[in-house]
Amino acid sequence: MSRVRPSVEDLIGIEHCKLGFYQELRQKLVELQVANLESEERRREIAAILDGITDIMMVLSEDLRIMSVNHVFEEVMGIDDAQGRYCYEVFRQEQRPCPECPAHRSFVTGDVCRETAIFRVGGRNRQFEMVASPINDQGKDERRILIFKRDVTMEKEYQAKFYQAEKMATVGMLAAGVAHEVNNPLASISGFAEGIKRRLGRLEATAGPDLDDIHDYVDTILKECSRCRDIVHTLLTFSRPVSSGFRPVSLNAVVEDTLKLLRSHIKQKNLRLNMVLELSDELPLIYGDEPQLKQVLLNLLINAIDAVDQTGAGQGVITIRTYPEAEEGAGLVVSDTGCGIPKENLDKLFEPFFTTKPVGKGIGIGLSTCYGIVSEHCGEIIVHSESGRGSRFIVRLPSNQGS
Repeated sequence: MSRVRPSVEDLIGIEHCKLGFYQELRQKLVELQVANLESEERRREIAAILDGITDIMMVLSEDLRIMSVNHVFEEVMGIDDAQGRYCYEVFRQEQRPCPECPAHRSFVTGDVCRETAIFRVGGRNRQFEMVASPINDQGKDERRILIFKRDVTMEKEYQAKFYQAEKMATVGMLAAGVAHEVNNPLASISGFAEGIKRRLGRLEATAGPDLDDIHDYVDTILKECSRCRDIVHTLLTFSRPVSSGFRPVSLNAVVEDTLKLLRSHIKQKNLRLNMVLELSDELPLIYGDEPQLKQVLLNLLINAIDAVDQTGAGQGVITIRTYPEAEEGAGLVVSDTGCGIPKENLDKLFEPFFTTKPVGKGIGIGLSTCYGIVSEHCGEIIVHSESGRGSRFIVRLPSNQGS
């Protein structure tokens, strides 16, 4: 059997086909490399966008296991081994899904679901706004949910402060109206009582033993009128605090001057008080109204003394501390070993006319006044207390009004 040798033309044709194939393959490789570069560029761009999102992001499987998280999750939550674990184990240390879980609702309904919840982060409770959105990926049978968690703690705190300020403004106007309405008949009662007292002197010779009782009744009327006038004055001060103007003020000087005013009040209480002063030598001047700041400290100290008095022990410790704030400001702390404040009352403490004192011992606007004055100074006032274990009030003030 003879072998047919390929002709030169055939060999040239075969080589030409090979060359065309290699050229086409090379072109495809170049196109693939370009596509890979474009894909990598898009991946980096998406990654940069995701890294720029400051909310916590995570992807959950249908059984609520955490499949992936962003870097903010690890930074905020402080958890680096969350992947593969159930979300309710990570966040709630529970063995079953949370009743109001937005991810579960989103799986069931297929809709975007929202929820607000409180989580313990870094040793304190923080409020998060959560959004659960289904991931629609036609190429995968497995259903997944994208979760966004946004920390709204500070936003909620500012809202609460705004509502408190609005409430105080409304109550202040109401207090001013009530004070003026009460003031006029009070002046008449007091004036007529004084007139009766003057005339009683003329009747001493002719009147019987009942005159002494009438004297006592008139004295009681005048005494109660005086107490009512003090309440009216307090209401008017609350509704429009008198300001002497803002100027540089030493918080240590405010403390020392206020303590001088308080000595007589302490003597009246007949208490063995240990007043501890921890005044910082590195305290910056703050820009504020000195009389109003003295009023704040005076109210806090009177409350502290009354709290110690209510324990019935006849003695206690009140500590006044000043310290420089980290960002150009000054802080004031008033703590006591008094009766403390029940947990259920802490949220209402700065509301006007809320008081836990017995009737006749106060009308509940001392701390509201403190709150208003500190807010005018662009500062904040915070309370930490536990029933039976004393209280601690912290006042933070900026070094200038615009801070």
